[in-house]
Amino acid sequence: MLAQMCTEVRRQELMAKQAQRRPAQPDSVRAAALSLLQVYEDLAQRGAHLLGDLLHGQPPRQWAHYPEDDARDPVGYQWFYHSHSPEDRPGAVEHGHIHLFARRPLWGRRLRSCAEAAFIELSGKRPAIDPPTRHLLTIGFNAKGLPTSLFAVNSWVTGDLMLNAGLTLDLLTHMRLDTGHAAIDKILTSLVQLHQHELLVLMAHRDEALKRHKATDKLADERLEKLSELHLDLDARLAEVLG
Repeated sequence: MLAQMCTEVRRQELMAKQAQRRPAQPDSVRAAALSLLQVYEDLAQRGAHLLGDLLHGQPPRQWAHYPEDDARDPVGYQWFYHSHSPEDRPGAVEHGHIHLFARRPLWGRRLRSCAEAAFIELSGKRPAIDPPTRHLLTIGFNAKGLPTSLFAVNSWVTGDLMLNAGLTLDLLTHMRLDTGHAAIDKILTSLVQLHQHELLVLMAHRDEALKRHKATDKLADERLEKLSELHLDLDARLAEVLG
């Protein structure tokens, strides 16, 4: 009976959240598009690269975190940039990617929700850890510093855990970054605002991948790495928003 009640509450919560997010406010989406374009225009005028300061003008060292101790927002978000070796990601065309996280103050009280209980059941046996972060999203970038993909990875990849789709989307939607890396912060915030529908699809595919995987320790199973991915056509999205 309790499981049925939780499932129904979770369904109603998700329907309400999705109804609130659809359609996204045109003004906020347009503002996000203009903010993103302004960042790249400013970089072009200075002959600078989005990741130039972060990488100190050098090629990234594989697996290293940039910045070394992560970029941290006082509200509770953090991120880091890194790249894999070609051998680890055969056929990959990205230059590297940013892992985006939320720290405990943003989600600590919400772990008791029915939606989170349902997600724990879906994701199977969890590692015996209590990490201070939850992984929200990964954003792939090409060598020009342009975003090319959004993807979700399994928990063993980042060494923490995930949150249910509704809470993840809520945290992303309300994200306003201030880590001291202004250009990157604006790009990440703008991307999330521009791709609300894509994020809904990404989270649905993530959960479906977890549901299909039958291992009891699926979050620690290294056979299951990238749970879902969507490739971005940023030019097309900007043209759609700005006309």
